[in-house]
Amino acid sequence: MVSKRLSREAGHRRKFLAIIDETPECERAVAYASKRARSTGGVLVLLYVIEPGDFQHWLGVEKIMRDEAMQAAGAALDAQASKVRETVGIEPELVVREGKPVDEIHKLIEEDQDIAILVLAAGAAKEGPGPLVSSVAGKGAAFPIPVTVVPQNLSDEDIDSIS
Repeated sequence: MVSKRLSREAGHRRKFLAIIDETPECERAVAYASKRARSTGGVLVLLYVIEPGDFQHWLGVEKIMRDEAMQAAGAALDAQASKVRETVGIEPELVVREGKPVDEIHKLIEEDQDIAILVLAAGAAKEGPGPLVSSVAGKGAAFPIPVTVVPQNLSDEDIDSIS
């Protein structure tokens, strides 16, 4: 069970959570979430989850790989944050976690009681909508807050008209 959301309480603002990853549809989720945050006076949170690798045999190698993963996460978040600043004019919160994406999303939602909406984008590939959207739609992965799924093929003009 998720803790009570505080986004409507005095001194709090509703937060829209978008996940940053290597998928092409990621940018559509960020575009929608950032514009919803701006239009509602909310906050955009960008989360990058580093999935743990299987490199625990050599501690030196593990440290190098972890450092490289952190640098890649920072670069991906910075790139998306720059786009948000330029196009929407808001400053997003940036979060990096290490673990399984679904688990880390749940943990962040539980820790930050202002996060009220998770925004994901569905891919248009024949393989399906993408791993996160598939896990949300799957049984047993129910999220404790509303989830908005944005189609990858929405243009910026389409997103402007609905956000």
